[in-house]
Amino acid sequence: MTTANIMCIKWGTLFGPEYVNRLYSGVRRNLDLPVRFFCMTERAQGLHPDVEVLDLPVEPFHDEMNAALAVANRQGAMRKVSLFRPGLVPDLDGPVLGFDLDVVITGDLRPIWDLALGTVAMRHDWTEARKGRPTGHGSVFRFDPRRHGYLYEDLAANPYAEVEAARGSEQRYTSHKAMDRGEFTYIPGPWVVSFKYDCLGLPPRNWLHAPRLPRDARVVCFHGRPKMPEAVKGYRRSLIRFSHPCDWLQEHWIDRARADLGDGWG
Repeated sequence: MTTANIMCIKWGTLFGPEYVNRLYSGVRRNLDLPVRFFCMTERAQGLHPDVEVLDLPVEPFHDEMNAALAVANRQGAMRKVSLFRPGLVPDLDGPVLGFDLDVVITGDLRPIWDLALGTVAMRHDWTEARKGRPTGHGSVFRFDPRRHGYLYEDLAANPYAEVEAARGSEQRYTSHKAMDRGEFTYIPGPWVVSFKYDCLGLPPRNWLHAPRLPRDARVVCFHGRPKMPEAVKGYRRSLIRFSHPCDWLQEHWIDRARADLGDGWG
């Protein structure tokens, strides 16, 4: 049977190991394939034993890339490109499905895994879509290391120019590179949703009702505020993003992960 290769990246201290463990649990509970789960990080303490650790590299083009990112005021924004390095995992076979850590898995991932194999797949970014611009959102991304090594190689060959062209945005760089080669597919919007746009709603709805979970959502993204722990407890620091406590986030992100992995890992 095909093995699903899953990757995430964690650097610094913004996200603890529980984010990785809960993501791992969410993926394996919602994908009907054997899962091989990788985390690229410099801090592996607290990760579940089933998570394969990839060392977070200092790329040869690190300084030049960071100089360009400083101009764009987007320091650190391109670290995810290290996941695209050809030969990163020598014995890897098949495509990779990647996730940011500030997402929760809420439904069947198989349609995303199977979508237009051979292409880079990302959801249309919400803001870019409203402005009529063709840019993918980086919270969920599917690629094939055998076909899409250029996502690493082009940046490595000319880091300053590539960062400048992408205006410091990794998701713009990744999606536009694939689009330019005719190898890009949008993940359907109802499958990957935004908590603040698709679950909260605007006032007065978010003040009157608890956040909803859209029926066909497989991944919920927590970009911006509220963050995931804030949404679990309820968020009251914003009129527009006010949120009642989110029971379904507590269930999918915390309770089911603990039941799956044990209290020490979830």
